[in-house]
Amino acid sequence: MTQHTDVVVVGGGQAGLAAGYHLRRQGLDFVILDADPAPGGSWQHMWDSLHLFSPAQHSSLPGRLMPAQPGETYPDAGHVVDYLTDYEKGYDLPVQHGTRVDAVRRDGEGLLVETDTGIWRARAVISATGTWSRPFLPDAPGRVVFTGRQLHTVNYRCPADFVGQHVIVVGGGNSGAQIAAGLALDGRVEVTWVTQRPPQFLADDIDGHALFDVATARRRALEQGRSDTGGIASLGDIVAVPPVRAARDAALLTAKPMFSQLTPGGVRWADGSEAGVDTVIWCTGFRPALSHLAPLNLRGTHGRIPTDGTRALGEPRLHLLGYGDWTGPASATLIGVGRRARDAARALTALLR
Repeated sequence: MTQHTDVVVVGGGQAGLAAGYHLRRQGLDFVILDADPAPGGSWQHMWDSLHLFSPAQHSSLPGRLMPAQPGETYPDAGHVVDYLTDYEKGYDLPVQHGTRVDAVRRDGEGLLVETDTGIWRARAVISATGTWSRPFLPDAPGRVVFTGRQLHTVNYRCPADFVGQHVIVVGGGNSGAQIAAGLALDGRVEVTWVTQRPPQFLADDIDGHALFDVATARRRALEQGRSDTGGIASLGDIVAVPPVRAARDAALLTAKPMFSQLTPGGVRWADGSEAGVDTVIWCTGFRPALSHLAPLNLRGTHGRIPTDGTRALGEPRLHLLGYGDWTGPASATLIGVGRRARDAARALTALLR
């Protein structure tokens, strides 16, 4: 049996919920299809010690402030899950959990959304699947011969899983810094942090709220034809959240240059020396999870779908939300996705009416 609606939103994390909020304000009929069995999006799968980069009041979706977490300036992932759960229920958003979208296809004036529980026929689709389900592993020399354990950020949980081991953490971004800091501060793990280039820590007083302001200022400058301010990239790579700051100040967070290759039992450094390693944690980022859109044949360079704002250039009935700056500055953040969701909902309203 095929069900009908104005808009199908694919993904029920922060981007999908923000889309639902604005679609309801526009008076459109919609459904949100989410593969996870429970609310919370990717936040329910994060590692135990992860904290937001911003205080709660600066990490909210549209219409509903995130409450402060007692005893924490920067809320942890569990608090975010609770907030998203409350947001979904508080606005009574029509989320169908445990529904995996397999494909989106053109069908005359509409789009067919094929799922593992049935088919939806929609006048438009908002894809908000994010990147968490598509971790990226680099083709590092020797990776296939290394006999130790290899994990990606998505598989990491806590230092207790690595007691007595030598762990190499690969990656110079926030995930690599936070995981390396947590392992180092635990004291029961020998940890080596390696990066492609020297890590750049942001000033201690810069958090996610300040970064959002910087990204917004850059967007406005570009829209007005002024010089590119450089945005967030001009400030550094790593937000000095408390655990990162503590490990850095204790000289426990000094990065080494990337190893030249993995060996069966460890790594070989550029000078030819070797070190035994039990586990490698690859904090090497993600790619957009867009396989469900493959039948539309919209992919451009770097695996991305060319867009104007959130609208797919090759299919005006499709909007992409929350994948990164290519779908709107700060659109992959809690505080930043609301503006892009509003834009997408307004554009679809104009198109459909």
